[in-house]
Amino acid sequence: MMEEEELEFVEELEAVLQLTPEVQLAIEQVFPSQDPLDRADFNAVEYINTLFPTEQSLANIDDVVNKIRLKIRRLDDNIRTVVRGQTNVGQDGRQVKEITRDIKQLDHAKRHLTTSITTLNHLHMLAGGVNSLEAMTRRRQYGEVANLLQGVMNVLEHFHKYMGIPQIRQLSERVKAAQTELGQQILADFEEAFPSQGTKRSGGPSNVLRDACLVANILDPRIKQEIIKKFIKQHLSEYLVLFQENQDVAWLDKIDRRYAWVKRQLVDYEEKYGRMFPREWYMTERIAVEFCHVTRAELSKIMRARAKEIEVKLLLFAIQRTTNFEGFLAKRFSGCTLTDGALKKLESPPPSTNPFLEDEATPEMEELGMEKGELDQPKKPKAPDNPFHGIVSKCFEPHLYVYIESQDKNLGELIDRFVADFKAQGPPKPNTDEGGAVLPSCADLFVYYKKCMVQCSQLSTGEPMIALTTIFQKYLREYALKILSGNLPKTTSSSGGLTISSLLKEKEGSEAAKFTLEELCLICSILSTAEYCLATTQQLEEKLKEKVDVSLIERINLTGEMDTFSTVISSSIQLLVQDLDAACDPALTAMSKMQWQNVEHVGDQSPYVTSVILHIKQNVPIIRDNLASTRKYFTQFCIKFANSFIPKFITHLFKCKPISMVGAEQLLLDTHSLKMVLLDLPSIGSQVVRKAPASYTKIVVKGMTRAEMILKVVMAPHEPLVVFVDNYIKLLTDCNTETFQKILDMKGLKRSEQSSMLELLRQRLPNPPSGPEGSSSLSLITPTPEQESSRIRKLEKLIKKRL
Repeated sequence: MMEEEELEFVEELEAVLQLTPEVQLAIEQVFPSQDPLDRADFNAVEYINTLFPTEQSLANIDDVVNKIRLKIRRLDDNIRTVVRGQTNVGQDGRQVKEITRDIKQLDHAKRHLTTSITTLNHLHMLAGGVNSLEAMTRRRQYGEVANLLQGVMNVLEHFHKYMGIPQIRQLSERVKAAQTELGQQILADFEEAFPSQGTKRSGGPSNVLRDACLVANILDPRIKQEIIKKFIKQHLSEYLVLFQENQDVAWLDKIDRRYAWVKRQLVDYEEKYGRMFPREWYMTERIAVEFCHVTRAELSKIMRARAKEIEVKLLLFAIQRTTNFEGFLAKRFSGCTLTDGALKKLESPPPSTNPFLEDEATPEMEELGMEKGELDQPKKPKAPDNPFHGIVSKCFEPHLYVYIESQDKNLGELIDRFVADFKAQGPPKPNTDEGGAVLPSCADLFVYYKKCMVQCSQLSTGEPMIALTTIFQKYLREYALKILSGNLPKTTSSSGGLTISSLLKEKEGSEAAKFTLEELCLICSILSTAEYCLATTQQLEEKLKEKVDVSLIERINLTGEMDTFSTVISSSIQLLVQDLDAACDPALTAMSKMQWQNVEHVGDQSPYVTSVILHIKQNVPIIRDNLASTRKYFTQFCIKFANSFIPKFITHLFKCKPISMVGAEQLLLDTHSLKMVLLDLPSIGSQVVRKAPASYTKIVVKGMTRAEMILKVVMAPHEPLVVFVDNYIKLLTDCNTETFQKILDMKGLKRSEQSSMLELLRQRLPNPPSGPEGSSSLSLITPTPEQESSRIRKLEKLIKKRL
């Protein structure tokens, strides 16, 4: 049992003495040693074998044991010395504490003695101060009381922790009683000097009251507020009598007299009472602010009672004079007292851009010039916010419907004047600077809009702004309808449509009616105007959102009006395309009626090509010059014309049947000529040659190359059949049976011959289902326009037969 306990003890000891490699390395660096006993991986068995390698070496075992015991004793001595040294240090610390304890007691005694002397001095001062305070209060020596009271209150703060002592508590109560008596006495003095009833006393103990105000600064803040309230109420009592609701001067047309009266009162106060109240009371500003509160309430009451008598001119006059007065207050005062009253409920004022704040001598507002994009010009530095904005003028907001109704009426008259002026002056003159220019009426409309927006934003940034926005939307739509869409030239037939008159003209061989030069200029001018209105409406929406309250921003949306102007632009471009397209129709009809199988030799371009080029040269330069300010819409016109003309040309090309080899060559030459003209279309007839837009060039090349490929297939011999069919599949991407049959008709092949060739085509197509998909993937020429054109032609033939 003993051996087992010893083994357990040794294992526990080894576990305790097991050090980490980092600690072991640090010990070796600090205490380097070659002794095997100091090694971390010491092994007792190996160490004994080293000491006694043979049996003969065991003879000196006693010497070895004695050396080890000696080493153990030395190690014990070293450990004992270190432990005793630590014990001595602890004993030295206790001796130091005993020495300093007496010194600390002396320090505490000194500090307590100093505090006691200071407290006795404060108590003496407090007792003497309270006695003096009571005596001076009875004698109304407010100047001395102001200084003494503050000192007494400061001393009393030192005795808060001694309030349990009866004498201290008694002194504190006497101070509170003196303060209460002072407050009542000062209020009574002010009531005597400025009685609520009767006339104002021009004299009065102003020096005594001035010192009393200094005392009121130290007393309960309610005393100060009561003094201010009573004085201002007494000061404005005359105003309430002079401008009673039943008085003639109380109505809006004499609102100037209210503001003139208060200006005189402010001057009178400064002269008589300016030095009586402390400057930090801001009494002049407080009088003005209270006047504003009273005036707003009085005006609200009288306007509710006489709402039917309010006219827009009278309302705007009152608002102008009121905002001018608010501007005067902003220049004179800082507005630091506004947070004391009910004005803190008012919304934060918008930037001061009110046209009403102009000089009163100006009878009308300056005309605001608005060039294109003026709303987007860099903003002027904002004037400092007026803290008095709305302090009186807020009362006019419930009656702003009068202003909104007036603007509705004015804008209606403005639109009617625009219509009348357009009828009287006629469209813009061609061959002048007016041609294609923006109609001046739209600039006038947005000038008026800007003036209304600035006015209304100063009157209110709430619901009235939303109502005004609704009015703006209404007349933007009316302008687009009456001035723009209403003045677009009318066509005899719409795109893809058909009328009896157009059929009769075509049957008689007469050309379709073209727009005159004046009509082309008018269309371009309307397009430019619609583009200007679109851009300016977007800027108008942004400005309205800046002016209106944040909570109402989402209710401002002019997207519908912008879409209306976009529709006008699209209609104008479509009219220009239809006009040029219709002008080219007779030439294409003539091409399809020519006897191409009888052409004997290839010459210059055919007459129908010359006719098409002539119409292009007549129309396109006019349109380009008149759309110089809106280049992107001229590009759209070119693209839409190409997308309309090229499919129509290919449709008429299929009608040219039968075609001889020479005829096909002539048609190929004509197609190439048209291709070159179309590629040059954007800059045709211009001295400055511009490279056509890549999007337009891609459409022309793709469409006209297809026409050329069709003619090349027609020119190819149809035997052997396999070569002909493979050539067709190679040259045309939309290699379907319908197009192939049309080509066979152009070659003049009989139906019996066509059937075998169609069957061979179906066999040779690499992936039949991809035919319709491939053709539908074309961006320019798709089966849909051809089928639609085919249906229209069938309908024309049917109507012609019935006629």
